[in-house]
Amino acid sequence: MKIDILTLFPEMFVSPFNESMIKRAREQGIITINITNIRDFAQDRQQQVDDYPYGGGAGMVLKANVLGTAIEKVKGPDSWVVYMSPQGKPLDQSRVWELAGRKDLLIVCGHYEGIDERVMATVNEEISIGDYILTGGELPAMVLVDAIARLIPGVLGDENSAMEESFSCSLLEYPQYTRPASYDEQEVPEVLLSGHHENIRRWRKKQSLLRTLLKRPDLLLKKCFDEEEKSLLEEILFHREN
Repeated sequence: MKIDILTLFPEMFVSPFNESMIKRAREQGIITINITNIRDFAQDRQQQVDDYPYGGGAGMVLKANVLGTAIEKVKGPDSWVVYMSPQGKPLDQSRVWELAGRKDLLIVCGHYEGIDERVMATVNEEISIGDYILTGGELPAMVLVDAIARLIPGVLGDENSAMEESFSCSLLEYPQYTRPASYDEQEVPEVLLSGHHENIRRWRKKQSLLRTLLKRPDLLLKKCFDEEEKSLLEEILFHREN
């Protein structure tokens, strides 16, 4: 997969993309990440990339002739252009899966008061990582790349790991335990020590349902349950009521 990122602050991406799984994926050629400085496309000696908004108001706006040129030069024939914006559709795991299936992404990091609206004609979609305001689109871009990268075959190593994580099935992930078996007078659930794979699988599914019910019940409203999940959820609700 190829990912291009347009930003005014390319240095921000140096460390995050040279650590952990993303570093390994880049070294193995699974992911190619190119960082391009928007300022390189400025059209004057001062390399001015922003200006005051027409009509007045606070802040500065990224210039259309600068950002538009940057997108035009970096964009490939198969590029899907994403603008990280608080006005975008909230990012969720289903959208991450869809984006992970693309071969070529171009991520635009806004800054200041945003970008000239005339550039939006070159954008395929806007994505938000939450209903709050950040200084720029660099941190959201990092979040998006990290979320996508772990779904690309070969990045995690264990292809089943991503499928079992929170939100992959519209449920939160089940509790995890490791050695020692006893800690602070708390014991690892016996079922996890039993070696009975079917019982472990069923216990984990039930715990995922319970956690989602307690922490994020809104997720259950959007989920289509299979027969086993319906049965387990009925068990949970019965024990809570009694």
